[in-house]
This record gives sequence, structure tokens and C-alpha cells, in this order.
Amino acid sequence: MTLIGPFSQLLTLDGIPLKGAVSDSQLQIIRDGALVVEGDRISAVGAYDELKRDYPSAAVQTIEGDAVCLPGLIDVHTHICWGGSRAGDYASRIAGKTYLEIAEEGGGINVSVRGTRKASSGELFEGLRKRALRHLREGVTTCEVKSGYGLDRESELKVLRVIGRADGELPIDLIPTALSAHIRPFDFDGTDREYIDYVLHEILPDVKKENLADRADIFIDRGAFSKDDGAYFLRQASDMGFKLTVHADQFSSGTSSIAVSAHALSADHLESISEEDIDLLAASTTVAVALPGCSIGLGMNYAPARKLLDKGASLAISTDWNPGSAPMGDLLMQASLISAAEKLSSAETFAAITCRAAAALDLGDRGILKEGLLADFIMFPTDDYREILYNQGKIKPSAIWKKGVKV
Repeated sequence: MTLIGPFSQLLTLDGIPLKGAVSDSQLQIIRDGALVVEGDRISAVGAYDELKRDYPSAAVQTIEGDAVCLPGLIDVHTHICWGGSRAGDYASRIAGKTYLEIAEEGGGINVSVRGTRKASSGELFEGLRKRALRHLREGVTTCEVKSGYGLDRESELKVLRVIGRADGELPIDLIPTALSAHIRPFDFDGTDREYIDYVLHEILPDVKKENLADRADIFIDRGAFSKDDGAYFLRQASDMGFKLTVHADQFSSGTSSIAVSAHALSADHLESISEEDIDLLAASTTVAVALPGCSIGLGMNYAPARKLLDKGASLAISTDWNPGSAPMGDLLMQASLISAAEKLSSAETFAAITCRAAAALDLGDRGILKEGLLADFIMFPTDDYREILYNQGKIKPSAIWKKGVKV
């Protein structure tokens, strides 16, 4: 048992509602706060002097100087296991071509499919390792990782096995998602529906058999899959026992309603969501996930985060870190930028990358500093939590604890 503190401010994120707008007055801030950690769990949270009195036999990790403590950050939507590069796509995009035009000309996701199929498992692991550890250094202690650049049975399983290996070997939790229904790949000889059936019958059963992922995702949009094909896939994947998430409303509207109808955990993107679907999403348990890195990478509008919150939705913010539309990563910087653009409070922004992000992954054991939950927390070298977003991601964590261990 270890007492860790005192922190100038300890923000627990406890008591934040799952849905709707949040003011900074709702943040629980413990001044000169501390945590008692036993194994990988939090045993107590409170004022340092009180915990030191109540736990006299605990070892002490003394925190010197200014320090703000937050729950470990959670990135709920990434594609950080890939091979090859999309620098050519990016050069074309900033020269004026659209994402869809580049895809129609043979670029886009299929470039990453070729690169990922060509890469060995060892090469994919090394790329994933570097990206995941960078995320960890920047305060992300839990990170979702999608397949979706293999798009045939052998390559999709290869990617998911690499993600599983990395989860076992690295000091960061990696949550795998099978995005085998990303697009119909360039070399598949058949219709979109026939490819979806191939995914359902030839890939996902082996994903289940090997316990490689319990989450499934699909991209429903122009250039990807139709609404009918998407709804069909989600019904079938749900019947197979997969938890669901959806790439929704990125370039056209009408797909977040499909996510809601399928009881998906989250609907991600939402840059083109309609007012009607904002209302549907707000009335549901599906978490809205904004991906500011994609908006930055494509030079397009952000998801309407302010409207979603004001209507009563639950909002998470994620990087969409991928080789094409969102190569930046850096969750804290992206959260800071969308908070300025969409006028999100500090409480709403922090909740979107901690407790509400945990809900998007159906993880009830993290995202809040509270007795019984995972001891995932991070420390910033400042005495005022407002400095973190004010510096737009340029104040990085000075210390990170994962499952109670300083990493």
C-alpha cells in the first residue's frame, strides 16, 4: 500500500454526469490531494494530511513542487497499427484535392492496405510500439486500436494478433476493435454486400475463436458502405456477440441514427451530422465521439460538440490517429483545440478524454479517481489545472502511473 502526494490539485472527475453540458464548478478538486494505491487499484482519495493520518503504515511517494493530478487519458478511436505511408495523399490534399477524389484515384485507405499487407508482423509491432509509447508519454493510459488496413482474412488476423501482443507487452492498455468492414478492398472480386458477408463469415468467426477482439466497427459513408449494408452488418455482428461502434456522418449525414438503432457504444466522426440526428443521439445511450485530428488533417469543420452537449449527448474526444486523415496523434493538443473552437468548458473537455471516454469503450473501471477503480493517473507540472488546456497541449505530463506503477 502506497500513499502518493501531495498534489497541488487533484481532479477526480467523480460526480460528472455521463451526458450533457458540464460547468467547471462541477469539477471535484482536492487541494493538497493524494491517493492511496494498493496493487493496481485505488484504495482511497482525499487530502494528503488526512490520508497520511488514516494510513500510517503506507509507504509514501512524496510529490515535490507544483503538481496537478488527473485520471489517465483514454483515446477511444485510433488506427495506430499500419504499414507504409500516406505522405503522398497528404501532399495531394494540401494541393487542393479532396479526400474522396484521392480515394477514387487509387489513393486513400487502399494505400495503407497495400502497406499493411506487405509489412511483417514484426514491422507492424514496432510501428505500433512506437506510437503507443508516445501516446503513453503524453498521458494516454488506455488506447483503442482498430484493424481495418488488412481487409482480407490473413491480414486482418495478423493485425489483431499484433495488437494483442502489444497489449500484453507494453505498459498501456490497448483495446482491439475489428474494423474489417472499413471499405471494400481494391482486390475483392464482388459487391459491397458480398464483401460484408465475407467479413461476417470468414473473418469475424476467427476473431471470436482466437479472442482477438470483442468490438466490431464499420465505416458507413460515401466511398465506404451504404446505410443498408451498414445496418445489415451491425445486426449480424451484434448477433455474433460483438460490441458495436460506427464511423458515422463524416462526409454525409444519416448514419449516426443507424448507430443508435443498433445500440452501438459510440458513433464516431459526426462532422456532417444533421440536427435531427443530434436529437436522436442525445436521447440515446450512444456516445458521440468527436475526432478533431481528422478535421485538422482534412481541413474540414469539427463535429458540433457544443450542440451535442447542449442537446444532452455524451461527448468523447479522440485522435483518430491514422496514416491518412489524422497523422498527428496528440490527444491533449487536439482536445485543447476543439475546446477553443467549440467553446467547451474545461470540465467538458477533461470528461471527454477520461470518464466519458471510458463509457464509449464500456470500461467502468477507469477514467475517474475513485476507490476501487484502476490506479491510472497522470501529473502535470503546474499548480492550476486551467494551465493544461490554456497551453494547448504543450504542457505534457511529468509523471504517469499505470495500474499503480510509475512508468
